[in-house]
Amino acid sequence: MSQNPIIERLLTIIEPVCIDAGCELVDLRLLMEQGGWVLRVCIDRPLPEGADLTAVRDERVDLAECEHVSRMLSAVLDVEDPVTQAYSLEVSSPGIDRPLRTAAHFKRYQGAEAKLQLTTPLVTPTGERRNFRGVLAGMGGVPGAERILMDVDGVRYELPLADLDSARLVPDWDAVMRGGSGVSIPAPARGAKPGKDAAASTSKEAKVPKKSKAARTSTDPTSSSSSSASSSAASANFSPSSTPPSTHPSQSTDGARASSQNSKDAPVTGSR
Repeated sequence: MSQNPIIERLLTIIEPVCIDAGCELVDLRLLMEQGGWVLRVCIDRPLPEGADLTAVRDERVDLAECEHVSRMLSAVLDVEDPVTQAYSLEVSSPGIDRPLRTAAHFKRYQGAEAKLQLTTPLVTPTGERRNFRGVLAGMGGVPGAERILMDVDGVRYELPLADLDSARLVPDWDAVMRGGSGVSIPAPARGAKPGKDAAASTSKEAKVPKKSKAARTSTDPTSSSSSSASSSAASANFSPSSTPPSTHPSQSTDGARASSQNSKDAPVTGSR
């Protein structure tokens, strides 16, 4: 995956913290959005070897774990200070359209449908192309020059992992309605467990002050959405010394999410 120096630095800081917390770093993004810069960290519990990817997992990252990792990251980022501008930190679990980032991710979900975008267009017989949607066919190439294998409309493409901008699984909504995880990997006798919630994850949100010594409760104004692919988030406010209030699960493509605010020039007194 193509990285700039800031992202590379963030990966070296954030990934060890996630591992210490018993989680896997799924994705990391530093984005400029309408409300300002956002450092978005996606985590999950490590997937057991040989796990059925089409079934909803009983043990998934919840809001409490996102809050815990958010506090851990806030403390480390305050010391390392890798981002010069003010930003909001968001820690979330993957939703149904799970992000894919590493060679291990693409190998794990071989056979699943995914869509991805490259930073550098790939030259094809029909012209340059950056966007692809098809079935993952594993990994090729050699270490340091890995290539994502993807079958698109009967054509096998070899896409440089180093040029990957973003990639996500394409949910199988029929499988979701049957109680599955939404991962569309063809396999015999992989029925979804009955009685499971159709949602692959819960959408929740909480907020912690960042770079301010005194804790303050607030709500992230950029976190709600109202599209058909995701439901409204159930919000919860908390401070580092308090216990988050209970929330109620709802079907969503987003996972649990904890947010915090980072201000470089003054204590946080409102949403930036």
